Amino acid sequence: MNKLGIEISNVISIHPERVSGQPCFKGTRVPIQNLFDYLEGGESIDDFLEGFPGVSREQAIAVIELAQEQLTHYLEAA
Repeated sequence: MNKLGIEISNVISIHPERVSGQPCFKGTRVPIQNLFDYLEGGESIDDFLEGFPGVSREQAIAVIELAQEQLTHYLEAA
């Protein structure tokens, strides 16, 4: 478990035989990268969730929080 209290394995799954082994939202075949692609393209989380109804808002927010935590940790170590 990380500092945010998020258990990564409850949010992200990686299976070498599914979606070419890309990290996906747990319980789906939706790659995590899709969320970042939507956000980078100026779309909202709501737009992403509408396009991928199998992903919950809680999962999407948890992935963003995990990314933020990793970036903060990286910057603090630099």
